[in-house]
Amino acid sequence: MSTLLPSQPSLSVQARQALERTILEGNYLPGERLVEERLCAELGISRPPLREALKELAHTGLVEHTPRKGVRIMAITQHDVFEIATLRRELESMALRLALPTLVPDRVARCEAALETMREIADSGSEGDMVAAGFEFHYAVVGLAGHARIESTYRAMAMQLQMCMALNNQARREIEDLDGNVARHAHMLEVILRGDIDEIETALDNHGNLSFLIDVVDRLDGATPESDRWLEEVRASLPTAE
Repeated sequence: MSTLLPSQPSLSVQARQALERTILEGNYLPGERLVEERLCAELGISRPPLREALKELAHTGLVEHTPRKGVRIMAITQHDVFEIATLRRELESMALRLALPTLVPDRVARCEAALETMREIADSGSEGDMVAAGFEFHYAVVGLAGHARIESTYRAMAMQLQMCMALNNQARREIEDLDGNVARHAHMLEVILRGDIDEIETALDNHGNLSFLIDVVDRLDGATPESDRWLEEVRASLPTAE
């Protein structure tokens, strides 16, 4: 006789969810190698479900298999950070300029729902879940424009953006808890709803999403003249760079 009760998640699914949370909490640096023996011990599982979990995470882009080196966290170079951050900034700005002056109520409701999810997660204390929810909030903000190609471009960077968000949250732990994270995004939505594009541009620049550069970027390989120039400008603009 069949049952209507949902089955429990498999060990590989539970392992994938646990690993995804800890990666998005910023507990690993980009490119850091994952040791199977240690992960098995930490998760209390054998190698087969762990390897299945890692295979699934590889499909999402959070980890990558390197020949003769095993599995490591998705690598991000300094130039990657430059490209990710500048493209994110331009896509969000473009979307908001296209969305204004009249915001569509259903799209605003999507932003408000994403923010409410962040508030609920703040009560649970999961940094990894907060990173994922923070991405969905920004994705909803981009969605205010009703521009499918901007949204698809933004979504294509999902894992890379979330890795940067995780590193940023790690850098801000001493000055911001999960409630502070929510408040920062709530303020951004308030500014957007006021509809002043100059104020919005200032809010985007002051959002604090690049705080991790000071603590992390020097540990990343792959600098280029373009990324060096950009980083110098960003460092000079960050309050913590003083």
